[in-house]
Amino acid sequence: MKVLHVDVNHPLIIEQFSALGFENHKEYTATKSEIEKSIHNYDGLIIRSRFSLDAAFLEKATKLKFIGRLGAGLENIDTNFAKQQGIFLAAAPEGNRNAVGEHALGMLLSLFNNLNKADKEVRSGIWDREGNRGLELDGKTVGIIGYGNMGKAFAKKLKGFDVEVLCYDIKGGVEDDNARQVGIMELQQKTEILSLHVPQTEETTGMINAEFISKFHHPIWILNTARGKCIITEDLVDGLKTGKLLGAGLDVLEYEKASFEDLFKSSDSETETTKKPQAFQELLEMSNVLLTPHVAGWTLESKEKLAQTVVNKIKNRFC
Repeated sequence: MKVLHVDVNHPLIIEQFSALGFENHKEYTATKSEIEKSIHNYDGLIIRSRFSLDAAFLEKATKLKFIGRLGAGLENIDTNFAKQQGIFLAAAPEGNRNAVGEHALGMLLSLFNNLNKADKEVRSGIWDREGNRGLELDGKTVGIIGYGNMGKAFAKKLKGFDVEVLCYDIKGGVEDDNARQVGIMELQQKTEILSLHVPQTEETTGMINAEFISKFHHPIWILNTARGKCIITEDLVDGLKTGKLLGAGLDVLEYEKASFEDLFKSSDSETETTKKPQAFQELLEMSNVLLTPHVAGWTLESKEKLAQTVVNKIKNRFC
C-alpha cells in the first residue's frame, strides 16, 4: 500500500510502515490543493491538523483505505463521508491521554498556588508572601465533563488527593473507581473545579456560556485542555470579573487557528494597535488565568505513543 504523510511525526511510523511493506511518501509542505491532485494514488493518509479533510477532498481519494490522525480527535475530518466511502479512521487518544492528565493537574496546582504570578513578581523584585498565599486541593470537589480517555486520565491523576471526583458524559455507565458519574444538575450543584475533556462537536461548541456558568452553586475554577471553541471567551471573562469563576487554566482558545500569532501583530489601521478581540485582551491581563499553546498532549513521550497507537490500529486492521 502507498501511504502519504502530510505532517512530520515520530519516525517510527514510517519505519514500522516500511517493515510492513508499505510504500511511504512525504509531502510536508505541499498545499491542500496540490495534494488533492495526487491523493487518488494513495491507499493511506497520515495527518495531524495541517488542513481539514472535507468531502470534496475525500471524494478525490478514490483508493483511500485508511486515515491515521496523530491526535485525540477527528474533528478535522468529515467522518460521515469518510465512513460512507469505507475509509478506516484511526485516531490516537490513547497516545496522549497521560500527558493531558498531567498537564491539567499541573495547571490546577499552578493556579491554586499562584505559581505563575509569584514567579513573575519575584523576577521583578517583589517578595509578596501574603499576596501569594495558596489553596489546597484536598477537600475540594472536581467535576469532569467528558469521561473518555482524557477525562479518565485526569481523574486517575487526582487519585492521590483527598477529593471527590464527579464525571458527566452523554454516555451512560462510564464511571470507574476514580470518578462517580452524575447528572448535570448534581455536577453543577457540587463542583468547585471543572475540567473539560470533550471533543469538538455541535453539542460541545459554545457549551460553556453565561447560562451554563450561572447554574453552578459554587464559584468554580475551570480547566480546558479539550477544544477552545467549547468556551465562549466573552462569557468566561464576564464570569471571572464577577467572581462566578475564580480562575481558569486554558491550554486551548476559542481564537486558536493557524494564524493565531496574527492576533499579536499591529493592524493596518492607525486607530487599532492589535487585532485581538476585546474579551481576549482582557483575558491576557488577568493574573488568575494560566494560558498554554495547546501543548497538554504534546510531550516527548506522547509523540512516540501517538505514532505507535496509529501504527498498531492500522496494522491490526490491514495486516
